[in-house]
Formats: sequence, C-alpha cells, structure tokens
Amino acid sequence: MASVASTYARAFADVVFDKHLDAAQATGGLRSIATLFNESVDLRRVWENPAVPADQKRKLLDAIVLRDGILRPVRNLIAVLIDHHRLPFLPRIVEQLEKEIDQRLGFAEAQISSARDLDASEKRALETQIAKTTGKKVRASYGLDPSLLGGAVVRIGSTIYDGSVKGQLEKMKEAISS
Repeated sequence: MASVASTYARAFADVVFDKHLDAAQATGGLRSIATLFNESVDLRRVWENPAVPADQKRKLLDAIVLRDGILRPVRNLIAVLIDHHRLPFLPRIVEQLEKEIDQRLGFAEAQISSARDLDASEKRALETQIAKTTGKKVRASYGLDPSLLGGAVVRIGSTIYDGSVKGQLEKMKEAISS
C-alpha cells in the first residue's frame, strides 16, 4: 500500500512543482475530495462500481470540482485514481503528498510534548533550536504530557529528542543499574 501511495504522491508533487501550483490549494483540494469520498456512501458506491460507466463517474467528479473550485490537476489525479480503482488509497496519497511537499520545501514536522503549556517565547526558542539542529524550517504542533515532569520531548519523523526530566531520570537509572 505504501508504495502505491508514494508513487502517486511523488508524481503529483512533480506536477505541483512543475506547474508552479499552490501546494496548499492542491493538497486542500485532494483532502476535500478524500473527505467527501469517505463520508458519502453514495459517492463511494458510484465511483467504486464497475457497472457505472467511466464517463458518468468523471461527470460527477467534474460537478464536484466545479462546485468546490478544485484545481484541474487535482481533478485529473482523482480521475486517474477512479479509472485505476485506486480511490481507497486516497487518504494515504494525501498524507504522502504532504510529506513529499514538505520535504521538497525544506520543512520538518515537529511534534513537541511538554509537561506544561509553553509561552510564545519558549516555543520560538525551541523551534529555533530545532531548525538549527535539523537545518530545516519547522512546523510544530504542541501537546501536554504531565508525566514528563519537566522539559520537553520533540519527535521529528522517527527521531526523538528527549529533554524531559523523566527521560533524564531514566538515563540515570540505566547508568546506575549498569
């Protein structure tokens, strides 16, 4: 599944950059259609039904695109997914596309957990440090985890930077028990 989603996501990212499309508008359009597809049983029945002619499926797609003001290349991608019976992969394609675009634009997605709410200056300082460490622009999302006792844990992809009191205590415990 990942390879199918990655293949479509990379190809569509190429289209977004080659045609100088607004990446946010393109991914937003895809996300909008993915949500509509997931929430509408009737739409899924039509688009996934092999008995419904392809031109009727595309007419329905065109009506949605016109109504929602979705970009033509997004419409074309959805048409390809319909024609190749790949619509169930759409949520994963959107997810992979967002990651691909972020990577090409030099962004890192950071998930930051802290024991308490951080004020704006603490967030800026933390994001600046993450940017220096990764060499990328940072998009951060914040969450609370009182079990950390103090400090913060930063997750960027599969890499974790643990600056929490809990993490330091666990390291000390491991060192003592060794």
